[in-house]
Amino acid sequence: MIKILNASEFKPSRTAQQSGSAEVTETVAEIIADVAKRGDAAVRDYTEKFDGCRLEALEVLPDEIDAACRTVDQRFIEVMERAAKNIEDFHRRQIREGFVMTSCDGVVLGQRIIPVRRAGIHIPAFSAACPSSVLMNCIPAKLAGVEEIIITAPPAKGTVRVNPGILAAAKIGGAHRVFSIGGAQAVAALAYGTDSVPAVDVITGPGNAYVAEAKRQVYGIVGIDMIAGPSDILVIADENADPALVAADMLSQAEHGELSIAILITLCPQHAEKVSIELEAQLAVLPREGEARNSIDNNGMIIIADSIEQAFDISNELAPEHLEIFLDNPFEHLGKVNNAGSVFLGRNTPEALGDYFAGPNHTLPTSGTARFAGPLSVDNFVKKSSFTYYTADAFKAAAPDVIRFAKEEKLDAHALSISKRT
Repeated sequence: MIKILNASEFKPSRTAQQSGSAEVTETVAEIIADVAKRGDAAVRDYTEKFDGCRLEALEVLPDEIDAACRTVDQRFIEVMERAAKNIEDFHRRQIREGFVMTSCDGVVLGQRIIPVRRAGIHIPAFSAACPSSVLMNCIPAKLAGVEEIIITAPPAKGTVRVNPGILAAAKIGGAHRVFSIGGAQAVAALAYGTDSVPAVDVITGPGNAYVAEAKRQVYGIVGIDMIAGPSDILVIADENADPALVAADMLSQAEHGELSIAILITLCPQHAEKVSIELEAQLAVLPREGEARNSIDNNGMIIIADSIEQAFDISNELAPEHLEIFLDNPFEHLGKVNNAGSVFLGRNTPEALGDYFAGPNHTLPTSGTARFAGPLSVDNFVKKSSFTYYTADAFKAAAPDVIRFAKEEKLDAHALSISKRT
């Protein structure tokens, strides 16, 4: 049963994000080194070991993708297309342009926004396929102008085929190539390249502890979006919030796994009890009861705050991945939020709406990292480059100041490169 405590008893702690055990770290390091050395052969071996199938070809060819798409329910295709439109409409507004500054004294400065050439997107299997993650990762990359978007997704257990829903989402989302591989070996292949899998510049997408650790270890060889931990949700609600709906929203994240975190902050002890009762009732009939119950019992919490202000103070300290403001007039409270990955406003906006359909990205900072990080966006697939131009007269005017700076830092060659021009 979920813990209920007063705000005075709650002691938030800031803990470092952990990728997993020492065993995970060591295992992943071995996989990455092996893939970097043996390429496709190592990827095939690990796919056989972990996914139970021996791959002849790693890539899913366009004809195979088209054939798989024809097996997907047309109504689901239409749902994904509508979701894709919402995602594209939202992320299109994130596109940035460069700028040029020209002064009258002969100086031109500027910044260019340049897409990465290749992006690799890892899509996990978990206990079910995740076509929503394909759309959430592909569409920002496409809008950024990435030349080649590559999907890696593990084959269904014991088969060589990628889930047809993932392949359909890849086509809708604008992916260019799909490979039937997953896990740490897929991350390694994307980072170092193999005969079949081209090396990419950025790797994004979710995964288990092994994938998170692999992304951590290849960072620096490639860019990554984030190192995601267990999913979490925080709901701020008053006594008027329907306990059944609050409980359902908390369980929507708890069912991700036993490490997931679901927290409610309410002002009313009676409301806390009602939500607790609802959680037990809904858990009893939830298909994923085991994972969700472990999450609620071990990591779940209901905090009784003294005021709305205190509720938002606690929320900002926790910096949740998902924050639901389950209150009347939610926009009055939005300005109180400083740290949250994504905010869901009002009684008709459950977090699940954002997972699939609304438009903002569902790849969000976890483990309190919303204090300094934000959702996946177009920015994850571009880089900025600055440029500088001085005329001879502009250079001559600036030279004494630059020489003085260089000499102050005792970098004589810097100063010399200026003085030789004067």
